[in-house]
Amino acid sequence: MSALKILSGGAAHGLVRSVRGQFRELTGLDLKGEFGAVGVMAGKLRAGIQADIVVLTAALIADLVRENLVTAASVSDIGRVETALAVRAGDPPVVARDGPTLRATFLAADAIFVPDTKTSTAGIHVANALAKLGIAGEVADRLNIFPNGATAMRNLAASSAERPIGCTQSTEIISTEGVTLSGSLPQGYDLATVYTAAITATADKAEHARVLIDLLTGAGQHELRTRAGFVDI
Repeated sequence: MSALKILSGGAAHGLVRSVRGQFRELTGLDLKGEFGAVGVMAGKLRAGIQADIVVLTAALIADLVRENLVTAASVSDIGRVETALAVRAGDPPVVARDGPTLRATFLAADAIFVPDTKTSTAGIHVANALAKLGIAGEVADRLNIFPNGATAMRNLAASSAERPIGCTQSTEIISTEGVTLSGSLPQGYDLATVYTAAITATADKAEHARVLIDLLTGAGQHELRTRAGFVDI
């Protein structure tokens, strides 16, 4: 089966997976691509990796428009995604109401599972939050860093640590079996990121890419987006 090629941030993986069947019915095409840290995915497009559609942060999509790598007319916002805390399924929830309780939450954990702290949206934010809390050095040896949030959450689910937690985007927590969304980050340490889809300038299947964008952003998909962890803008 021929396929539409996608490069996407990991935050959108669950949502894309949920519309895959509808996309097949409408187009006769499968979906094929990569999901990972948004900086890495943008880098692949810039390096010449062929794709029909990209789903990245709104800021990165704006850069790609200026670089003439995606078509401006195709740019469509999907929704906002919060960076949040996660625990293993069955573990007591953790709640961070403010900076001091967030600090205490990180310090109480004996393992902290996060995505790449240099190329992923959530990982960069976690690193900045730890620095702001003044505990980056103190918890450095507890950080378990993975290429993307989904991989970090799978490893959290399998962790044998006594008090592990995770921090990544809510969509990646929701879509991973064995972990539970435990709460948003408190004000002053929170992050809500807008994710956006766009058709690439070199798309082989631009019309089919438009179908996928409509499935991801349409009013009829509101419930799917909500279940996946997206908040309408």
